[in-house]
Amino acid sequence: MSCLIFSTFDFIFLQMTKNLLLLLSLYTCVLFSQETPSELAELAQAEMKSASSTMNFVANVNTQNYDMVYQRLELTVDPAVYFVSGNVTSHFVAKQAMSTITLDLAHQLTVGSVMKGNTSLAFTQANNELVVTLAQPIVAGTLDSIAVSYAGVPPSGQQAFATGTHSGTPVLWTLSEPYGARDWWPCKQDLNDKIEAIDVYLTTPSQYVAVSNGVEQSQVVNGLTKTTHFEHNYPIPAYLVAIAVTNYQIFTQTAGTAPNQFPVVNYIYPESYNSAVTSLAQTLPIMDLFETLFETYPFSDEKYGHAQFGWGGGMEHTTVSFMGNFSRGLIAHELAHQWFGNKITCGTWKDIWLNEGFATYLSGLVIENLDGAPNFVSWKNSLINNITSQLGGYVYLQDSDLTNVNRIFSSRLSYNKGAMVLHMLRWKLGDTAFFQALRNYLADPNLAFDYAVTTDLQYHLETVSGQNLTEFFSDWLYNQGYPTYTVTAQNMGNLEMQVQLFQTQSHPSVSFFEMPVPIRFIGVNAEQFDVVLQHTENGQLFTVAVPFGVADIQFDPQRHLISKNNTATLGLPFEAIDALIELYPNPTKDLLSIDLPASISFEKMEIYSTLGQQVGVSTSPSFSIAALSEGIYQVRITTSAGVFHKKVIKK
Repeated sequence: MSCLIFSTFDFIFLQMTKNLLLLLSLYTCVLFSQETPSELAELAQAEMKSASSTMNFVANVNTQNYDMVYQRLELTVDPAVYFVSGNVTSHFVAKQAMSTITLDLAHQLTVGSVMKGNTSLAFTQANNELVVTLAQPIVAGTLDSIAVSYAGVPPSGQQAFATGTHSGTPVLWTLSEPYGARDWWPCKQDLNDKIEAIDVYLTTPSQYVAVSNGVEQSQVVNGLTKTTHFEHNYPIPAYLVAIAVTNYQIFTQTAGTAPNQFPVVNYIYPESYNSAVTSLAQTLPIMDLFETLFETYPFSDEKYGHAQFGWGGGMEHTTVSFMGNFSRGLIAHELAHQWFGNKITCGTWKDIWLNEGFATYLSGLVIENLDGAPNFVSWKNSLINNITSQLGGYVYLQDSDLTNVNRIFSSRLSYNKGAMVLHMLRWKLGDTAFFQALRNYLADPNLAFDYAVTTDLQYHLETVSGQNLTEFFSDWLYNQGYPTYTVTAQNMGNLEMQVQLFQTQSHPSVSFFEMPVPIRFIGVNAEQFDVVLQHTENGQLFTVAVPFGVADIQFDPQRHLISKNNTATLGLPFEAIDALIELYPNPTKDLLSIDLPASISFEKMEIYSTLGQQVGVSTSPSFSIAALSEGIYQVRITTSAGVFHKKVIKK
């Protein structure tokens, strides 16, 4: 689920209460934000989804004994009236012996009857459940069906079913993520089972246009009402089933490459039509990019599309994203979900980053590919600033997080950090392995049009790259925080630089972030030379050959790493350091000491005769040479800035 107030990012308010008015007043400053990366930091606080913190985000254990294979929704709605009535037929396969079946349904919706063919079935309603006694007990593997007739005023707490107006015209829409589907139709809402196919029949006043998932099959006018039939033949979780109704004006585009061309059907408010048509031209190059990077649009034999609705952001309903505006960032984010979130859906809410991190990162790939590398760097920098605005926080959720919708849909963690974790995986593995692994992930027959968890993604990344990513996933997903890097570089002469890397961690859950660290050397004539240092331990020393004299260094100029408050210091040139190192007293009869610049640390000194024989060694900067014969000796001094050679006279 995604939301954006005229910007690249997304938040969906699931509860329109007094809190909504407060939030809107807080976010007035971003109402006219564009998709430029510089505004992502301002938008980060506005991405949170808002809903009751007391909601229970745990799947109903009483619905786990069957697989839902097909549902037919026959609904009657009027966008001018907050009410729904309908008949929903469910076909299911028993996973074990069953004498009753439980569906999720809000108790505010009153069931009039439950039928099996012409047979009326007994049922009870309580605790947002509909429990139906089957006509006869069934055994595992049995295909059965029931039809539920119901009506009522849907509960408004989650705003899963909503009405409003635009330019004075009524509009109705649904938005069920994460667990709001039960508020308007009897279903099974979890992240374990997808409905294999659905038919949706929407009966509305005849002046309106109806929208749902899949392909419109027919419109039948019957006096003052019209019934529109949509058919969707792909597995779909309950939260992605959606309807919308108002006086839409339709604009159709053609996307894809033959033989996989398909319509993009856009349902637009008439007053927004001209501007929307201009903005929606952006859909086609974004679709082309995603198909080039990954695979053909997953629902290409049906449709893609957009339907305007009453929120400021968007929601990625399968084959038709509901849109509060048509900014490029929002178009990209919701379209990205058709692969990451709809074709493959996160298997638990702990894994929500597999939906939202991917959709956020793909909106960044649009910037990279259509706007160029500098804009992509700015976009990443904005994400990093938001991620590091707090010291901790998991990407992969904890059990205690699952009752808090604000935490599940945290913009900082599930969206932004999830996106940057993907970028760091790309940086670590390289483009070829990274994108091939994602294509394999999408094509995996055990995951495609089904559910995935984080370890499924890890498996494909490891299989293609040959790398063990256990530590990476532990550091960046299952634990918390980020590193701060301290980089010091010294010129060792002969066009060699010695670089030392230290890091500190923002949170104690990670003792060390093992990452490839990018460093850029800048020459006296503005030359650039980039290296990648495999940082595996603190204080690690690297010797780097640079093809020019170095005037400056930069840490991670392309912003590949989540980090903060990094420093990169270039020490004095080797010759200047050499001039500052002194042996004293010189000549000396006994004690010999070394004076070093404050930025240089002493390691050891070795004393050699004129014949090259080592006659003394010390790990202390002061050393007695009283036992040596008079004469001239060579002193080899090893420091953090390199090795230096001096002469000393023993008298």
